Amino acid sequence: MLTPKMLLQIEGVALLIGAIAMYAFLGGNGWLFLLLLLVPDVAMVGYMVNPKMGSQLYNLVHTYTLPLALGLLAFWAGQTPLVLGALIWLAHIGMDRMIGYGLKYPTAFKDTHLQRA
Repeated sequence: MLTPKMLLQIEGVALLIGAIAMYAFLGGNGWLFLLLLLVPDVAMVGYMVNPKMGSQLYNLVHTYTLPLALGLLAFWAGQTPLVLGALIWLAHIGMDRMIGYGLKYPTAFKDTHLQRA
């Protein structure tokens, strides 16, 4: 039986593979991809203030909305480098979901929507 957590992890794998495939299709640099893949985790700096600030900043950067908006606007504007950046960002989110990192609750860093799924 597939649990909600397993479904979210499968969704993460699909997003990761899809973002990598599109990045390669658009001719993105593999080394740049690897170099920038963990940049969204800089959002964890909010936890230095407090768990509430940390969770809000982390969640803002780890939802699909902003990278999808960036990617679509960049595509519409013909800005391939920004499309590639959005794909790296989406790949990061997919990778996080795949390995079980979810959106954070303000109670603690390890208290995530995947832990409750």
